Amino acid sequence: MNVTLSITDLLQIARAAALEAGAVIMQVYTSGAFDVSMKLDDSPLTKADRAAHEVISRDLAISGLPILSEEGQHHPYELRQQWEWYWLVDPLDGTKEFLKRNGEFTVNIALMHQNKPVAGLIYAPVPGSLYFGSAATGVYKEENGVKTQLLPLPKRYALEELLQKPELTIVASRTHLSPKTEEFIRRFPEASTSSMGSSLKFMLLAEGKADLYPRFAPTMEWDTAAAHALLNALNRGIYQADLQQELTYNKEDLYNPDFIAF
Repeated sequence: MNVTLSITDLLQIARAAALEAGAVIMQVYTSGAFDVSMKLDDSPLTKADRAAHEVISRDLAISGLPILSEEGQHHPYELRQQWEWYWLVDPLDGTKEFLKRNGEFTVNIALMHQNKPVAGLIYAPVPGSLYFGSAATGVYKEENGVKTQLLPLPKRYALEELLQKPELTIVASRTHLSPKTEEFIRRFPEASTSSMGSSLKFMLLAEGKADLYPRFAPTMEWDTAAAHALLNALNRGIYQADLQQELTYNKEDLYNPDFIAF
């Protein structure tokens, strides 16, 4: 890491990258010329994904840190495991939501240190909502020119404590609601449920609008890292399904296991 760059400096670099990426995404979004192709895992790839990746890669390069992006070169594990600091990026999270034109897609940029997310930025271009921060700086939301600090929980709660809440809200994926996730939600018949696309589900937790986000369907490290940094700074976490530890990063296999965020 460039010793002259603080977490605050790096978040400013990420902010500029995300806003510029959001602008090019919106150009494609409003044009309707999505130029869709399918990747090997049958997930869609659009002109906006590619354009956002190019913008973010260029803008983050001034930090001097390596970049692992969903749409970029996936460096060999032997090289990646030597990285102390790096960026983990999803240039367009929620491509299916983008194609549905429901506005629930984001730009995700995480700053990683020793394979842990230490700062994050999530930008939703349609509502113009920007979430960013770290444990060192605090976590903020900007929307319509108004900047609001998101306050951390007074302590980390165990799932058992959380489930004692008289009113529990569970958020789930709008597009990837698996039978296993549905089964989990049915265990809480008194809970209210909410659906949302992309990493905005995590931001419902960050804003205190939801309490629990179970995910028993495939995700990748770049889907969760930026939100993970923000939730950790707010005394929340993204836990593996056995609740024994949180998600880990820079694995040889970049898939996440099932998780529960709260």
